Amino acid sequence: MSITITGNAPYREQQAYVDYLEKKYNRKLKTLDINIDGEFADLNYEFEPMAFERIRRITGYLVGAMDQWNSAKAAEEGDRVKHAVTSGMEML
Repeated sequence: MSITITGNAPYREQQAYVDYLEKKYNRKLKTLDINIDGEFADLNYEFEPMAFERIRRITGYLVGAMDQWNSAKAAEEGDRVKHAVTSGMEML
């Protein structure tokens, strides 16, 4: 993590800002810019990217990865009709 400070902020205050943001948003900080102006602190921050898994609804179930499916369920997924997504502008 990268911390940039403008003004005077002791280490404990910096760590308090980090702890506050990570706890509030339940994410890890990538960068934190602290601008101290008297009694005020301006915080500009960016979080680490979050990994996510695609979830689909197939035959009434929400599923993620298909790597542990049996061959019949995988064949069922392969036989599904896949509909194209359009923006709606084609109809005008």
